[in-house]
Amino acid sequence: MSRKSALRTLLPVVALLGMAALPAHAAPPTGGWIFDGGPDFPGFTRVQVHKDHGTYSGTVTSHWYGDLKMDDVRVDGDTLVFHLFNGNPRVTETDIVLKGDAKAVHMTGKLWYADFDIPAHAATKTALKALDFPTHPLPPRRVVKPLARAETPPMGWNSWNKFATDIDDKTVREIADAMVTSGLRDAGYVYINIDDGWQGARDTSGVLQPNAKFPDMKALADYVHAKGLKLGIYSSPGPKSCAGYEGSYGHIEQDARTFAAWGIDYLKYDLCSGEAFYHTPESVYAVYQQMAEAIAATRRPMIFSLCEYGRFDVGSWGRDVGGSLWRTTGDIEDKYETMAKIGFEKNGVPNHTGPGGWNDPDMLEVGNGGMSTDEYRTHMSLWAMMAAPLILGNDVRHMTPETLALLTNPEVIAIDQDAAGAQGLPAKKDGTREIWTKHLRDGSTAVGLFNRGEDVANVTVTWADLGLKPAKVRDVWAKSDLTPAATQTVTIPRHGAMLLRVTP
Repeated sequence: MSRKSALRTLLPVVALLGMAALPAHAAPPTGGWIFDGGPDFPGFTRVQVHKDHGTYSGTVTSHWYGDLKMDDVRVDGDTLVFHLFNGNPRVTETDIVLKGDAKAVHMTGKLWYADFDIPAHAATKTALKALDFPTHPLPPRRVVKPLARAETPPMGWNSWNKFATDIDDKTVREIADAMVTSGLRDAGYVYINIDDGWQGARDTSGVLQPNAKFPDMKALADYVHAKGLKLGIYSSPGPKSCAGYEGSYGHIEQDARTFAAWGIDYLKYDLCSGEAFYHTPESVYAVYQQMAEAIAATRRPMIFSLCEYGRFDVGSWGRDVGGSLWRTTGDIEDKYETMAKIGFEKNGVPNHTGPGGWNDPDMLEVGNGGMSTDEYRTHMSLWAMMAAPLILGNDVRHMTPETLALLTNPEVIAIDQDAAGAQGLPAKKDGTREIWTKHLRDGSTAVGLFNRGEDVANVTVTWADLGLKPAKVRDVWAKSDLTPAATQTVTIPRHGAMLLRVTP
């Protein structure tokens, strides 16, 4: 055989030997692993990966969100890349990476606001099973009639905007005292609502206890009631509240009984971590219905405040789950831009509002220092025109006379609390200038004139264009009458407002 022929014969053999020597194509591992620690949020406990006919799938389990399904799974060599949806449609999902082998993996990425890089070790089926997240059935769809009915928009105070989770028994008592001595209670602000941060652990029977900052919730309620005020509290249908405290998941009826025993008059029920479990119209309805029925079973009247950020046209069904008010938007901030966007553009569907149920554009920021007096006057004017709940968010123990005057103007409050319950609407928009109208029970009309611009502006109103023929025009902020004229022009400062009551 020639040298050339021998070479041709040997080449295939060498090639085959070379291929056999190469490592097999790397692929992501399958199995189940338990995380070694990691951040409290999202509180991951385990990850499980399956491969079926070449397709990868899996779940990541969290203390906050239960079993989160891996979405948009793709393979990159020995790495698995996927997304996790926590139920919040406002959050952009980002890549999460799982890499390792059958014995150990690392998972890195971000869920909502939390970055993580955590290891996990392989576990037995028994160990993985022990980390199963409990599921609970939802009730069939029903309509709930509440024992408490809000004939006018609720008025009161809430701890969150000023104190967040830095709230305690002593502060709440001092707030109650200040509500009385300042005249706020007599102006109509009667609810003292403790927001997130009061919750402790559950006892061996599952009964939720307040944390050390609230040694005796029943005694606190008694104190507040003795002041002629009412006490509100906060919870979530999810395992965790927005700040990571204990939610009512799996304990709905039990928590309702606890709240009733304490003497609670108002419950703010915030979807929070529940959005991972309840993110369809049917499930969100059912979980709010479930708490409403639990409250009704206690026979204690409570105002039920639905906080699910305006999802699924909540105003169209909020009353059917016993709601007295329902959020129409995400959280407010003590910034003009945020407040104005909510007030001018996110004020809910008007025909949903009225006696017994109210669109809720979130709490007031007046007095917290992030806006000017003119901007806070716009804030109060908009909320009054919208027939919005007036829930204070400032430290009422320490208010300037200017802040107190904004919050207690009786003519402004009367427009908000008008028995007709109509929600005001824009009648004219001209660039940064807007004119709003709201029909009142006595036949008069509230008219809001707003300057959303960055400079002082003249706003002209022609009464005939609004269908009005005024006999009296009252400037309710100035508490003075204007001389009626067919057309009137007023000067309004940057980001300012004028609120009028026009009598035909």
